[in-house]
Amino acid sequence: MSDPTTPPPVAPRQSDRWLEPGPTNVQVIYVLYLVGFVIGISAIVGLVMAYINRGKAGGWIETHYTWLIRTFWIALLGGVVSLLLMIVAVGFLLGIAVAIWVIVRCIVGLQAVSRNEPIRNPESWML
Repeated sequence: MSDPTTPPPVAPRQSDRWLEPGPTNVQVIYVLYLVGFVIGISAIVGLVMAYINRGKAGGWIETHYTWLIRTFWIALLGGVVSLLLMIVAVGFLLGIAVAIWVIVRCIVGLQAVSRNEPIRNPESWML
């Protein structure tokens, strides 16, 4: 018989799967980067999630976190340079090129994570 003054045991909290390091989390971050073209803050949220989960997943997923973090910082650098060059009108073309570069890197990453494959060269500036 149980003691009526003792509270019932509490089950451990189940967190959402997309917050835990792994393929689903990486896919969410890629989508956040793409949504960042419409809602800019979502890319920063994705960056924070990538930094928090890097080093926790292990294996091939780590290459995706490195790829995501580098994509953000290189795109930010390209965006700043393109803003500075907009005075000369070349910045508009560079801005479009940076946007296409980010989209392609996100698509490449999404395809790789859906096939459970690592990014071949996550330290690369290119694709």
